This record gives sequence, structure tokens and C-alpha cells, in this order.
Amino acid sequence: MSLRIIQSVPALPPRAADAHKGHFGTVLVIAGSQGMGGAAGLAGKAALRSGAGLVRVACPQCISATVAGFEMAYTTLLLPEDPQGRLSAQALGGILDAVETCDVVALGPGLGTSHGLQTIIETLIQDSSLKLVLDADGLNNLSRINQWPKKVQAQLSLTPHPGEMKRLWPSVFRSPQPQDRTEQASQLAQASQSTVTLKGAQTVVTDGHSLYINQTGNPGMATGGSGDVLTGIIAALIGHGQSPLDAAILGTHIHGLAGDLAGQRVGQTALCAPDIIDSLPKAWLSHEKQPL
Repeated sequence: MSLRIIQSVPALPPRAADAHKGHFGTVLVIAGSQGMGGAAGLAGKAALRSGAGLVRVACPQCISATVAGFEMAYTTLLLPEDPQGRLSAQALGGILDAVETCDVVALGPGLGTSHGLQTIIETLIQDSSLKLVLDADGLNNLSRINQWPKKVQAQLSLTPHPGEMKRLWPSVFRSPQPQDRTEQASQLAQASQSTVTLKGAQTVVTDGHSLYINQTGNPGMATGGSGDVLTGIIAALIGHGQSPLDAAILGTHIHGLAGDLAGQRVGQTALCAPDIIDSLPKAWLSHEKQPL
């Protein structure tokens, strides 16, 4: 199957003069575990810096102080945890209640892996009304769910790095994983009816029909938390009303551009994930003035 090549980045629609926060979407971030509160905070703050009207971060109770202290502008939802400080299966009820009042869910950064989390994810991917971005441990848990592609009814966006793709592949295919990254991403997108953002140098974005190769970013962005930032950006754009494909293309471009701006400011060696968030305002301003 030949893919349509996309070479332009979608524009972000201008904000109406009478707009209010409800026009720009509510993002629910489900993230974090004992020792991984920063992952939840990074994703939530990146969503705010990408124009989300409201952001709510759902996390285990044990990391509530870390997550709440990371950013004043989002709210938190504290959920039941297991003895290891991960969300337990008992968190599902609270999550389903929260999903009712959000436009998009971003799930995975810093969650850890467990049977309880797999139960939560298996339930969410079967919700046909849900727009769901899965990253990091969201993907690692997904790969352990038997025949998960057959269960997908949600509008699903997957954002694997190469290691996560390697774990996902045998959960979907019996054939060996191809070397070509565009083949990996497009085959996974087609098999799971999802939008796939395969991260790395020249990140690949595809829905199985169209293909975009990102040109922004630098090696300094190969640092912990960078992917959590991208998750928040993409979720915010879906919350705005962008399609998952357009959100992934624009989000990947802006994420890389912010990383490039951060690299110019602090250098690639010292660059870390909060620097990318700090550069998002300038990246968005640049794109608003001169969209590609």
C-alpha cells in the first residue's frame, strides 16, 4: 500500500476574540508512580504550554505533592495505588468518571507496568467515544494485553520510541520487525487503526494512509522526559479539535522546534526536558507568525 507523503505542517487556527477556555479542550493526563512524579508534571505542563484550555493530572496519591507542586495551572486527581506506588485497578472508577468531562486522555508517562494498569488500559481502548494518546508505560502495558488491536474502538494515538516499538511488534505481528522505520510505523498504524508517531531522529508520523517525516529536533533531546513533553503537546492539540494525524504532525514539529531553540540557548549537552517546555512559547510564536 503506497502512502501519501505530507510535506507541510498544519496551521494552528487563530483564537476567536470571544473564546473561553472551554473552546480549547480539557486534557486528562494519567501518569506517574512512586519516584516518577516528574513524568506526570512534564506532560501536564506541556499540554498547558500548547494551548489546552484545562489540564487535569490523575496520579497515585503517593506522588500528589510532587505533581501538584510542579505546576499551579493544572488540577490534580488523586487515585488509589498499589503497594508499589502505581495506580491500582481500583483507580478505574475514578478514571472513568474523569473521562466523562475531558476531550482527550494522555496516558502512560511514568506509570509503571502491572496487571491493574493493563485492566485500566484494556477498558479505555474499548471506549469508542474516547480520544486516547498512549506513550511510555501506556505502550508497555498495551503490549501485554492479548490481541489488543482487535479490541481498539477508541481514537488511538501511539507514540513509541524504538524500544517501545520493539516490545509492541510481537504483540501485533508474527512476522519479524522490518528495519525500515516507515514500514514499522505504517504497518502498526494499519493493524491497530491508530495514528503512530515513531520517535527518533526524523520522527515518523503516519495513520497508515499518509506519512510525514519530521525535520526539527536535535540529539540533545535524547533525554529523560522529552517524550513526556511530546505526549502533552499532542494531547493538547487533539483537545483543540485537531485530527490525531494533524496533532501528531504539528506536535512533533513544535516539539522539535522547541528543542532546537532550547539547544541554542543552553547547548545540546545540558539540554533537559524542562528546557523544551520553556522554549514552547517561542516555538508556538514562531509557528503562528510563519507556519510551514
